[in-house]
Amino acid sequence: MSFNSELIKGVWKENPLFVIVLGTCPALAVSTSMENGIGMGLAATFVLVCSNIVVSMIRKFVPSTVRIAVYIVIIASFVTIVDLVMSAYFRTLYNALGIFIPLIVVNCIILGRAEAFASRNSITMSIADGIGMGGGFTLALLMIGSVRELLGNGSLFGYNLLGSSYIPILVMILPPGAFLTYGALTAVVNSLKKR
Repeated sequence: MSFNSELIKGVWKENPLFVIVLGTCPALAVSTSMENGIGMGLAATFVLVCSNIVVSMIRKFVPSTVRIAVYIVIIASFVTIVDLVMSAYFRTLYNALGIFIPLIVVNCIILGRAEAFASRNSITMSIADGIGMGGGFTLALLMIGSVRELLGNGSLFGYNLLGSSYIPILVMILPPGAFLTYGALTAVVNSLKKR
């Protein structure tokens, strides 16, 4: 197990959304645009990396009977930091992501990585795992958001790419569009993985 293999694992081999199928609720809810996808992905990555570091540091001192409660308090602390920073400096994005920022506390990717990886590995490997899994989550959100924004609005990052004659497919920016896009991209990724 090397640092680089842990980084790549989260992006491709064990992508949280497309392979392990964790964190689908916020992914489907906030991925109406690329900007929202990147914002949510970076917020989750920050929480994932920081909580992995702390969990790895204290893993030998936390009794097994209270470890999950301790992990949730650690994760909630970093989510609070993200929530306050986004509220102060990225107000538009904060309003777009809404309740899904505080709900990072219960995101199964973050708690799962704390329990399955950081509590059993060194700080360095836990950082690699956090960056890899967070990067994979961000990449997946970016892919879903780009398809939905392009087909649903004809734009990427708010810039109109398909011209004024393009008739938007409005279902793509609605919840059914999230499921359609997620299903199609999951099928493509898993098909490519099998080859």
